[in-house]
Amino acid sequence: MLSPSRFTLMEAGLLSLSLALPLGLLVLPDAASSQDRPFTSMEIARDEEDGCRVPKPPVDLAETAYLRNGYRAILRILIAEEALASEACTCLLDQFTWDQALTALPRFQTSDNPRLPFNVPELYAKADALEAQVKEACVE
Repeated sequence: MLSPSRFTLMEAGLLSLSLALPLGLLVLPDAASSQDRPFTSMEIARDEEDGCRVPKPPVDLAETAYLRNGYRAILRILIAEEALASEACTCLLDQFTWDQALTALPRFQTSDNPRLPFNVPELYAKADALEAQVKEACVE
């Protein structure tokens, strides 16, 4: 007596799943429906309190996303430190530039490796902690 092979059973399962898909998922959207809609139309609107959030760094700031993320964290730290020092509860983002983050690199550098000069997760943790202190101080 022949028994079905495992491969045949898997094929049968996949076939039954593919037949169960709704036809609507298989229909491609027509070109007219997406006409003149830029990709940014999918962007989620930011909350008002995010207006002071440090934006993503420009691509030309550094060659890798790792470095750009590190510079973003450094800028967040610099802004939070200034807010704590000046006891300012207003957004200080417009008073800082990406050049200041680049200039501050030696202070945060943990390695001589130019591709990994700092530990980004540690920088983000420090920035989060400082921003929490600013938020707490401004609530009081």
